[in-house]
Amino acid sequence: MHSPEPSIESPAALDAGLYIVATPIGNLGDLSPRAAATLARVALIAAEDSRVTARLLHHIGARVPMLAYHDHSDDGVRRAIVARALQEPVALTSDAGTPLISDPGFKLVRDARAAGVNIVTVPGPCAAIAALTLAGLPTDRFLFAGFLPAKAGARATAIAELAEIRATLVLYESGPRLAASLAALAQGLGDRDAAVGRELTKRFEETVTGRLSELATRYVDAPPRGEIVITIAPPGAAPAADAETLDAALLAALADASVKTAVASVSAALKLPRATVYARALALKRN
Repeated sequence: MHSPEPSIESPAALDAGLYIVATPIGNLGDLSPRAAATLARVALIAAEDSRVTARLLHHIGARVPMLAYHDHSDDGVRRAIVARALQEPVALTSDAGTPLISDPGFKLVRDARAAGVNIVTVPGPCAAIAALTLAGLPTDRFLFAGFLPAKAGARATAIAELAEIRATLVLYESGPRLAASLAALAQGLGDRDAAVGRELTKRFEETVTGRLSELATRYVDAPPRGEIVITIAPPGAAPAADAETLDAALLAALADASVKTAVASVSAALKLPRATVYARALALKRN
C-alpha cells in the first residue's frame, strides 16, 4: 500500500534541492496540492516577484522566507541560491505559470545542475499550453517563441525567421503592442488563421479567432488588458511553380551563374526538387 502524498500540514521534511514550482496564471484554484505542499515546506523561495508569491503564500496559509530572483539579478544571487539548495530545499517561482517559460530561470537550473543540486519539477499551469488548447489550431507540432522584439525592424526580422517553420506558433504579447504585432505578423507570415487569448483562467477569459489582419483591425482602437497569448496556424502548402515560372527563373539565373549555382538558387527559391530543376536547366542550355 502506497503512503499518501503529504498535505500542507505534514511535518515531513523535503530533501535538499531546487524545486521548480508552477503557480496559477490567474485562478488560484489551479494551484495543485503538491505545489502548495512544496511551497509550504521549503526553506526559501526564489521568487520573480516576492509580492506576487506573498499573496500566494497567504492563500495557502504559509509563511516562507523569500529572495528575489529575476532578469536583473546578478550572478552572486544565483550562486547564493545554488549554495542554499545544496543544503536545504529551495523553491523557484515565476510571477505566474511554469518557471523557465519566458523567464530567466534556466540559468539557475543550469548552474544548480552543474553544482550537483537535486532538481525537482512540480508541474502545473502554463499560459502558452492553455492558449494552445483553446485556439482550435494544430497541436501535433508547435513552437513557443516568447515575446517579439518591441522595435519594428527587429520584430520584422524575428517574424521572417518564423515564416517557414511548419508548426503552430505561440507568442506572448502585451495589450498596447497587440495590434501592431498582429499587423506585422500578417505582413511577414501571410494572413493566416490565428487566435488571441487573454485573461486565461480568470473571470473574463476570452479567446478570439480569425485571420491575423482581422484580429489586428479588431484591436487597433481597443487594446485589451491583461496577459495575452497569440497562436498562429502553420503555413499552408505552397503551390508548385509552373513551367513558365521555372523557365524564367532559370534563364535569369543562368545569365550570370553556372548551372550548378543557378540550380541551387532556383530550387531553393521555388521549393522544387533539385533534380527537376537541374533537368530543366540542361534542356534550356541545349536550346
